[in-house]
Amino acid sequence: MTTHSTVLTDFESAALAPTGLPTHELEASSLPVVGGEKKTGGVRGASDAEVVAAGDLIDSDLTPTEQDLLTLRRLPAAMPWMAIAMCLIEFAERASYYGSSGPFNNFINNPLPTGGSGTGAVAPGDDGLNESAGALGLGSVDASALTNLFTFLAYVIPIYGGIVADTKWGRFKTICVGTAVGAIAHVLLVIPAIPSVINNPNGSLGAFIVSIVILAFAAGFIKPSLGPLLCDQSPIKVPTIGYTKKGERVIYDPQVTVERWLLIFYACINIGAFFAVATEYAERFVGFWLAFLLPGILYMLMPIVLIVAYKRIYKAPPQGSVLLETMKVFRVLLADGGWKRMWRGGADFWDRAKPSYIQEYTGELNIDKIFWDDKFVDEIKQSIHACAVFAIIPIFTLADGGIGNQMNDMSVAMILDGAPNDLISNFNPLAIIVFSPILSYGLYPFMSRIGHPLSPMWRMCIGFILGSIGCIIAAVVQWRIYATSPCGYYATTCTDADGNSLVSSVALWWQIPIYFFPAVGELFVNVTSYELAYTRSPARMKGLVYALALFNSAIGAAISLALADVIQDPNLIWPWVALAVASFVTAFVFPTFFRHLDDPMTDFANAERQAGLQQPKAILEGQHAAQTGSENVEAKY
Repeated sequence: MTTHSTVLTDFESAALAPTGLPTHELEASSLPVVGGEKKTGGVRGASDAEVVAAGDLIDSDLTPTEQDLLTLRRLPAAMPWMAIAMCLIEFAERASYYGSSGPFNNFINNPLPTGGSGTGAVAPGDDGLNESAGALGLGSVDASALTNLFTFLAYVIPIYGGIVADTKWGRFKTICVGTAVGAIAHVLLVIPAIPSVINNPNGSLGAFIVSIVILAFAAGFIKPSLGPLLCDQSPIKVPTIGYTKKGERVIYDPQVTVERWLLIFYACINIGAFFAVATEYAERFVGFWLAFLLPGILYMLMPIVLIVAYKRIYKAPPQGSVLLETMKVFRVLLADGGWKRMWRGGADFWDRAKPSYIQEYTGELNIDKIFWDDKFVDEIKQSIHACAVFAIIPIFTLADGGIGNQMNDMSVAMILDGAPNDLISNFNPLAIIVFSPILSYGLYPFMSRIGHPLSPMWRMCIGFILGSIGCIIAAVVQWRIYATSPCGYYATTCTDADGNSLVSSVALWWQIPIYFFPAVGELFVNVTSYELAYTRSPARMKGLVYALALFNSAIGAAISLALADVIQDPNLIWPWVALAVASFVTAFVFPTFFRHLDDPMTDFANAERQAGLQQPKAILEGQHAAQTGSENVEAKY
């Protein structure tokens, strides 16, 4: 055992000014441009596949004044081509995911339509005007259970995928493995939709379950890695002073860059999700085999982009010890009655795991046992605070589409006039596609320009309120359906003596505002949660924390699974009322109890920290290597 008592200053967190890291003067022409390779003054393009130390940019003569930091506008950096490539991959992956999963409800829930072709498509002409596509006819409860199982797995498995990416494979390799698994899943998914297989419901169901489980595993490897890999490409690692084309002196800010890029990324997710329109019409008029085949064809865009990006993209190396370090930190924190201090939080709890604290109170420091630095403890603290926010988001997740199969049950009791009953769900991605640029290039810059930028917690608040509005409208529409249905409070399964569907007088288009308001809320809630996950997580553990941000969807799916037997006729109104109240009340928790998360972050993507070069042992090894090299030179001469 080797004890080091004099090396602490080598790896303590450096003191930072309250306003953040030093910034640097750059001409506008030297700042990154989309598709450009232009680099000046030590700033490297994000596509360079090498580690650039943040310290290379620091020049104390160019440190901004307090006045600069208080008065200058903060702008995002432009996206390099490799970041655009990541958005293209996300578009293809989400198009295949939502294009496939969009028809799931009808495939499981509804029986083969009377007079149809046997592929799940409705009867031609007026006979199929108000019919819905179907195949297995298992009913609403089983449909809700299986679709929520798929969602649950697709958002739980990312925790494992994030751990693998952080510790073993790295983000890029994990995405490649997930892409290969997804290709297999898409081939298998077509099999249960083949007409000859549909006629054997048990066989079709078995093949369907196998395919969606494999597809969930693919998503689990891709989702926790793609967003962080996108943000890793940012050429702005610290606040950087530059000039716009009009000559305005501004700050190019790393957190604003992540905010803008993730909004664009989320828009790409929903452009992909809009592909479900094609598959829903395919299921209705051709059959489920085509609805499941089309997403697989589009999915093949992913490996092409990955091959092109392989040599140009920056890939943060995996750090095998990061989870061990985290567990060791908590072991130190919880020792000697630490679990009692945990509930109070604050410095009294967190400082006890910092090497500087241990050095001061024990007089020695064994870096074989305490092999992290002060800043790593601070990063874990920030991650825990962000995860507290993530724990509340499932309320919004449920408000955004209801519990279980509520929206689908509502739609089959409405006047369709030849439209697929699940068509209106596409107004969710449509609203996001329309409002993403409005927020990114309109509202957010405007609020910043007038001196009142929308902070993360107020964005969360706005999103939850929008979710509440959607639930209020849903409750009213569902009440109206019950009031006008020939079967009253059993509208979902209403048929005449011949088995033909009977619907209420409420048109399907009344579902549009139910999807619209929570969809816009997603831009305030989900995107902000991804931003918190990236900017407030340890540099070497971003995949796992990002996966925890995604986990709220799994919690929502688990709640839906648990309530599947309850959330059906005649109980479809009050769940909307409960969600409306819960979402509205919770909205004000964020700016009240989590306002400390509005503090700007500036040092969250240091390439040296991501590569593990700021670890105590790495620093000592570097010093030793430098000293040895110096001695060898002296001996030579």
